[in-house]
Amino acid sequence: MFKRLAEKGPAIAITVDGRKVTARVGDTVAAALLAAGIDHCRTTPVTGAPRAPYCLMGVCFDCLVTVDGVGSRQGCLIPVREGMKVETQLGRREAGR
Repeated sequence: MFKRLAEKGPAIAITVDGRKVTARVGDTVAAALLAAGIDHCRTTPVTGAPRAPYCLMGVCFDCLVTVDGVGSRQGCLIPVREGMKVETQLGRREAGR
């Protein structure tokens, strides 16, 4: 569904839910997840429905992930870096972070 227009920038490795994923320098976390074929970032608190990045500009909050142990981060606003640890979020957002 999501395909990069050009494979620019050097490849780097990040970990998503315990598995290695290749990203590109300049990608955001949300873009890296989509390019890796990961179809959702979080689930909703009430029904558990999967949610994927939607606006990719920080408005909708559908791309919330845990990055290096800090929850409720907007994946569309965070650039990837080598060794980053990303976890998809299940259910309710973490308050106060």
